[in-house]
Amino acid sequence: MQKASRLKRELQMLSTEPPPGITCWQVEERMDELRAQIVGGTGTPYEGGLFSLEINIPERYPFEPPKMRFLTAIYHPNIDNSGRICHDALKLPPKGAWKPSLNISTVLTSIQLLMTEPNPDDPLMADISAEFKYNKPLFMEKARKWTQEHAVQKNMGVVEGNKENTPDQKTLSHKRGASGTDQETVGPPKKACA
Repeated sequence: MQKASRLKRELQMLSTEPPPGITCWQVEERMDELRAQIVGGTGTPYEGGLFSLEINIPERYPFEPPKMRFLTAIYHPNIDNSGRICHDALKLPPKGAWKPSLNISTVLTSIQLLMTEPNPDDPLMADISAEFKYNKPLFMEKARKWTQEHAVQKNMGVVEGNKENTPDQKTLSHKRGASGTDQETVGPPKKACA
């Protein structure tokens, strides 16, 4: 019961006062399955991109963090080819920083910040992290290229915040899965997020 009333309040807040550059909505009538979109930040290699995320709310929410992953392919040291995100706010203590006072809006905002300021010292993708640290121009070039290929062209026509685009999100999810598979064969090796 607590989960349902809390989620209802959070979704209402997200629809009336969304954080800048972020939209979030329910998938059909399911309260425990959400979708979100984050606009790539100005001055970052993700600028001009619209990145879709899948959010699953666990039964014990807010005592357990939401499970989030990117559906849109993104070249980032803290996000792997499956869209999994290495972020403290998505893990329980002692390894993570999740606490019940956090909410979906604050976590999405912190993921938006992670896109702007990657954390190469806690990577999921070890060689993207090394590239970010030691060859930043190459990292920026690849990240921009991925943004153009995956977050700009495939999202053309998607109006931010338009819930009628849910079918497009399902299409993106399938395409993300396919592109993730392609990338894994040639992509960098994975490292477990500590």
